[in-house]
Amino acid sequence: ILNCWPLLFGLFLSISDSRLHTPMYFFLSNLSFVDICFVSTTVPKMLVNIEAQSKDISYIGCLTQVYFFMVFAGMDDFLLTVMLTFCVGTEIPHFFCELAQILKVACSDTFINEVCLYVATSLLCMLPLTGVLFSYSQIVSTLMKMASTEGKYKAFSTCGSHLSVVTLFYGTSLGVYFTSAVTHSPHRISIASVMYTMVTPMLNPFIYSLRNKDVKGALGRLLS
Repeated sequence: ILNCWPLLFGLFLSISDSRLHTPMYFFLSNLSFVDICFVSTTVPKMLVNIEAQSKDISYIGCLTQVYFFMVFAGMDDFLLTVMLTFCVGTEIPHFFCELAQILKVACSDTFINEVCLYVATSLLCMLPLTGVLFSYSQIVSTLMKMASTEGKYKAFSTCGSHLSVVTLFYGTSLGVYFTSAVTHSPHRISIASVMYTMVTPMLNPFIYSLRNKDVKGALGRLLS
């Protein structure tokens, strides 16, 4: 409660006072809301542990806490990165407000913001991509030891389609954020953004679910 009341007070002021309805206070009010959610992922459980004199947490509860902690921590980072000033009548040459494109049209110095963007992109994309590639290298190593040619072909076919989607998603998203400072072609950037925001989410159900034997069986039972 002590952590949240200043945030709630600031959020209430930003909403209730029309003079604070400016872009800066819009971001500050959102930051206050995210901070409240961020604090709420850890403090309530800590207080329960203190009251009950127990430090136990369920498996599902632990994963849920980790998930929301990472979500709100990431939102905090992005909100702090995007708070800068803009000129009146700014036009973004893109089909949605992508962070890399927003920084390009800012009127203030965005050097620190761009550094934060590159660091965040490296952490949020490069590390997971490294883990994915390592796991698939282990899978390929295991497949090479298989005696059945048919089973090996089927497994390689499945892994190949998975890796194609992973490569498309990470390749285009990393390309957009790492080359945004040197690329001056909004058309190319828009095409790359379409790939990781629309195409790969559309392909994921077909690649990961509808090719799965159990899912196809459940779909058949549902339709019949």
